[in-house]
This record gives sequence, structure tokens and C-alpha cells, in this order.
Amino acid sequence: MTTIQAETPASQPATTVEHVLTLDCPEAPGIVHAVSGFLLEHGCDIIDNKQFGDRSEGHFFMRVHFASDGDDSTVDKLRAAFAPLGEKYGMRWQLEKHRSRRRVLIMVSKFGHCLNDLLFRARNGELPVDVVAVVSNHTDHQTLVEWHGIPFFHLPVTAATKPAAEARLLELVDEFDVELVVLARYMQVLSDGLTRKLDGRAINIHHSFLPSFKGAKPYHQAYARGVKTVGATAHYVNGELDEGPIIAQQVVEVDHTYGPEDLVAAGRDTECKALSNAVRWHCEGRIILNGNRTIVLK
Repeated sequence: MTTIQAETPASQPATTVEHVLTLDCPEAPGIVHAVSGFLLEHGCDIIDNKQFGDRSEGHFFMRVHFASDGDDSTVDKLRAAFAPLGEKYGMRWQLEKHRSRRRVLIMVSKFGHCLNDLLFRARNGELPVDVVAVVSNHTDHQTLVEWHGIPFFHLPVTAATKPAAEARLLELVDEFDVELVVLARYMQVLSDGLTRKLDGRAINIHHSFLPSFKGAKPYHQAYARGVKTVGATAHYVNGELDEGPIIAQQVVEVDHTYGPEDLVAAGRDTECKALSNAVRWHCEGRIILNGNRTIVLK
């Protein structure tokens, strides 16, 4: 009689998950060794590491992309294990799953190029974001937003209605669990109270002519002065109009053959690219705020 034995199934390979650790702290010997030793001790494999030591200020910045065996709960275990090390070196630190999708609310007025660009990049996966809502003081882009299946909220703003509109915005931020607010050519100045509540989690875009060419039609003003470059700046929002910590900038050369509308078109391109870069770097944990400066660990 022949006995047939069932085959023992081959052991399944362990699931691999990826994480991003971002930190900054006062400069001290042994920080890199301590972090890499922690990861080695916990069976992690470093995929990419970026670091910067600011000698003038005696401060250290680091971003580590690494992999480990485990599942979605692993990041919580690593956070708990890393806390004593963070405390030892006085670190500000974050440990997140790699490619975590951030919940983003976009604000826009009548110029829709940055909005359209962000929606497209989010839809095709270029940006690790979920656009959960769009807020506007006009209805020009409602159809576009709803075509993407995103809730659209019309919040008109006047001197009389501004406090109520900003209060409603904060309600939406809480309601949709928003992690980042993006001002995609939103042409209203936020109050000091609102900027404080959104500190470090609101990004704005403006053309690089500010403050040289203020007011209406800045590109026409620039044409009259014969500018040779057009550009844009993306920055965090603070109480100083268009002067928050700079994240990303784009510049393109122009010449005497560019009319005002050509300058406008070139400016739109730089605004879209600078803003999308800023959003992506923020959501990938590549930006560390250091006073009124940013350290961008690309």
C-alpha cells in the first residue's frame, strides 16, 4: 500500500512595507550612527537617505526612506520604539508610511490653471494626495471639480462675510480631516487668525514679480519694463503676505519677442510647476521648516 503525503506548502515570504523618517535636532556627534543603528536593530533596510547639517546654526536635518518586514501596523511599533531615541537627541520627528496619501483641500478663485494641474496630477497618481474638497469664492470651476467627483463649496467673500467664510473653511478642514490646504491662485488674503491655525499646513503660489509689480496686470507691468525672466514662488502661508517660507521656485527666460499674453502663458507654466513640486515635496515628507526657511531634502 502506497502512502501519499501532502506537500508542505512553501513558507510565504514576509510582507515588506516602506516608511519615511524625517527629523531635525541640534547638531551632535553620533546622530546618523544612532538612527542607522536603530533601523538595523529593527531589521530595516535603508533605501534612500538625505541629510544636511547647518553649521551656522548648529542644527541637523535628516530624511530616511527605509523598508521593513511587517504590515500596516508596523509603523506604530516603530514609532513607539523610536521615541526614546528622539527624546535623547531632542528631535522633532515624524515616521510615516511611504507614499501615504495626504488629504488635501484646494482653494481657488477665477484663474484655474493651477487647480486643473493639481487635479490632473492627483488623478494620474503623480501626487500622493486625495483632493477631498475644493473651496472657491466664485463658481467658475464648479463643473470641472464635480467632473472629478470632488465636493465643491462656494464661499463668497466680502468684508462683511469674510469672518463667516473663514469659519466655514475651518469647519470643512475638520469635517474632511484635511492635512494640507493649497491656495491655487486663491485671490483673497487670509486673516492672521486663520494663518496661525493653518501654520505649516497651507501652501500658496504667486508670480515672482511680487513685490516689484503689485496690483492689476503684473505681467503687463513687467512687459513695459522689459523683463528677461518669468517665474513663480510656492511658499507656506503665514501672516506676512506672500512672504512665508519658500518651498519651490521656477524661472523661465523670456525676451523682447514676448508680448504681455506670452508672458502670462509662461507665468502660468511656472506657477503650475512650482506649486505641484511644493505639494509633492510636502506630502512626501521632504520639507522641514526651520524658522522662516525650509530645508527640502530631495
